[in-house]
Amino acid sequence: MQNSFHLDTLDRRILALLLADARTPFVEVARKCRVSGAAIHQRVNRMTEAGVIVGSKFKLSAKGLGLLTCAFIGIQVNLTSTRTHEEVFNKVKEIPEIVECHHISGKYSLLVKAYAANNEHLKQIIVEKIQSIPEITFTETFISLEAGFERDYPIL
Repeated sequence: MQNSFHLDTLDRRILALLLADARTPFVEVARKCRVSGAAIHQRVNRMTEAGVIVGSKFKLSAKGLGLLTCAFIGIQVNLTSTRTHEEVFNKVKEIPEIVECHHISGKYSLLVKAYAANNEHLKQIIVEKIQSIPEITFTETFISLEAGFERDYPIL
């Protein structure tokens, strides 16, 4: 379903500034955009009401937390019923090292992103936490050597 909300140039500039640092005061955003503080408040409120902005949060550093290994894991589920898939998803959701989970098409049912302290910790997550779920028939792990770049979402 397509959102009918239209972002103009000022909205995109506001979003770019706030994505760079969500703690930037609106007065500073207004100064950089050469508009009033009230205009920034109105725009942000309008984008929030439209569902474009859905909150703000701190971004943690995996490395700063001692999580030096990032991996993407394809998970194949024995799909005997849709209930099985949902049960596996709920079990995977409870693994704290998994920070993202996507339902995907193709060879795997799920694609997860996990952080671990090191490769030994990653092995423990895969073997003891993921592969121990009975409905999981196969996993394939891709270790990230380095994140080339990350972005939240494209501001089109």
